[in-house]
Amino acid sequence: MNIGLIDVDGHSGFPNLALMRLSAWHKARGDAVEWWDGFKAYDRVYMSKVFTFSPDVETIIRADEVIRGGTGYKDYGSLPREIEATLPDYSIYPQVKHAIGFLTRGCIRNCPWCIVPRKEGAIRPDFTWEKIKRSDSRDLVLLDNNVLAHPHGIEQIDSMGHAQVRVDFNQGLDARLITADVARMLSKLRWIRFVRLSCDTASMLPVIEQAVAYMREAGIAPFRFWCYMLVQDVEEAHRRALALDKLDIIPFAQPYRDYDGGEPTKEQRRFARWVNMRAAFKSCKWEDFANCRAAKVVMG
Repeated sequence: MNIGLIDVDGHSGFPNLALMRLSAWHKARGDAVEWWDGFKAYDRVYMSKVFTFSPDVETIIRADEVIRGGTGYKDYGSLPREIEATLPDYSIYPQVKHAIGFLTRGCIRNCPWCIVPRKEGAIRPDFTWEKIKRSDSRDLVLLDNNVLAHPHGIEQIDSMGHAQVRVDFNQGLDARLITADVARMLSKLRWIRFVRLSCDTASMLPVIEQAVAYMREAGIAPFRFWCYMLVQDVEEAHRRALALDKLDIIPFAQPYRDYDGGEPTKEQRRFARWVNMRAAFKSCKWEDFANCRAAKVVMG
């Protein structure tokens, strides 16, 4: 078969793991796989879309079969088991030099803004870090939604702490599960860059503060801490961002989007831009930034 792939979100950013697994699975069967070319005809084209806001491909696709999947299409299913178990084909994203994968799937939480419970269900083991690791890289970017919530995740973290690998838990660690013992285990890891956490409500601030205190006491460098923060009410999010900064934690603001098509407001977008532009965040107040941006819009 001749297979075409379309990364609807654009493959200049984070690689699409589903497409990487589909590519590897088809190649193992002897099929020809390439990025979709609008001038060619295919037996099958896979279109994968993670984000609802990514514009779809409007061009006519010449293929006997077109399969669309991913949360961007409100498809909350999974790939067939044999494909999910296939190791990714890194050759389709040559710019990616690290391994990517999941130690666990699912989550124990049921946050109203999160799609994970609907998409992945209850938490369970997935892969070992040894199986995810590439032979040509010691870096692992792990996509677990709550790795600390399952014994398999804890076992894998403990094992990685004794190995020559570097890690990034890209989706963040659950601060509610970081005890002094867990912090000591995390301190043995080699971090690619940040220790990522998540603070989506004000009630999480004391939990974050305690978790970071445990990790700093265990020896993790102060500059490592970085925190996702959901932006719904901008005034409340502003207080949260300042509180995180006071704790020497880098905030990263994410304007709220619902999976039924709701878009962030202009104020939410503008606030996230201020938080995430570190130079602006550290040099001017939110009120000044908001007024300056508003003035530019009015003046054209």
